[in-house]
Amino acid sequence: MVGERRARARPLWQGADVAAPDDVGPVPRLRPLHGRAVALGDAMHRRASRRALEQGWQPSITVYAGYGSPRSVRVLGRLLLTAPDGRTPTERPEVVRGWRSFLTVPVREARVQVEVGGELHEAVTDRGGFVDVVLPASLEPGWQQVVVHAEGAEPVPAPVRVIGDDVEVGLVSDIDDTVMVTALPRPFLAAWNTFVLDEHARNPVPGMAVLYERITRRWADAPVVYLSTGAWNVAPTLTRFLHRHLYPRGPLLLTDWGPTPDRWFRSGRAHKERSLRRLAEEFPHVRWLLVGDDGQHDEAIYEEFARAHPDNVAAVAIRHLSPTESVLAQGLPAPSGAPARAEGPHAWVSAPDGAGLARLLRQGGLL
Repeated sequence: MVGERRARARPLWQGADVAAPDDVGPVPRLRPLHGRAVALGDAMHRRASRRALEQGWQPSITVYAGYGSPRSVRVLGRLLLTAPDGRTPTERPEVVRGWRSFLTVPVREARVQVEVGGELHEAVTDRGGFVDVVLPASLEPGWQQVVVHAEGAEPVPAPVRVIGDDVEVGLVSDIDDTVMVTALPRPFLAAWNTFVLDEHARNPVPGMAVLYERITRRWADAPVVYLSTGAWNVAPTLTRFLHRHLYPRGPLLLTDWGPTPDRWFRSGRAHKERSLRRLAEEFPHVRWLLVGDDGQHDEAIYEEFARAHPDNVAAVAIRHLSPTESVLAQGLPAPSGAPARAEGPHAWVSAPDGAGLARLLRQGGLL
């Protein structure tokens, strides 16, 4: 409608695409079908944003745990539109179904400010409303807080794990089928676990929380980073799950959901590989204990990382899936046995649960 296309003043947080529902813009180097899909997604986002604004929805800041060094911190968050009563579609008092996590209206291309140690820094949200920025800091090691500001939204403190220069060992853990039984990546079960299943129905992997507690007790100030191919939409669900089952606190490194301007689906494996390389570059003094499972690509990813960065690996611990879990996860039965690998300067152990991994790591002097 002509009336809908008239330019009008709007707050800085209200991205330009909200006011121009028919302005798709160029989509570089895309196949026609892909380009139309991206354009359709953008148009749907603009319509949802416009309707939310007409109903009085306001911007709201969601923060995720970040990490950094005493000199710089990586701040992670998201700007969403929320209902007038302050609820977002992901907030429910009792049961949280996975699909509700994806009923969000992100605020694109909005300017936000991040307060670090009393100094303000500007950042801009991306297509999904996300903020992912590295900022200078002067912070003591341990858990600290920064504050994220946006026009029209209440400021929100964001936790950041500051890793000291004297830290020797850290823990990187996969989530799916490593700390939580999800039977990924079979498409049907992945969709069921993500969009349908109640978060309280998800089961922890036996013994893994105890293993992680022992690791963080053995290595003082050891940071824990949870690296997963899951979408940021389910970060609150995963955080509650980890807290409820007594896993140590740590930042989540997840990925965005849906197609990008240049491909249909994001590569979960590439996300993990990039994240590990980044950790090695940011913390060259830390040797990481890499924990995953043999149901996806963790073994190959960790093996490649260990070859490229041998000084940044303390050990590799692989949870060996049962035959049933292996069939659900990858459609193939698990191989009989799972002997530890002896090659390389680091230990490589495998066991079906946390207790078995703890025993093998203890024999290797890591616990």
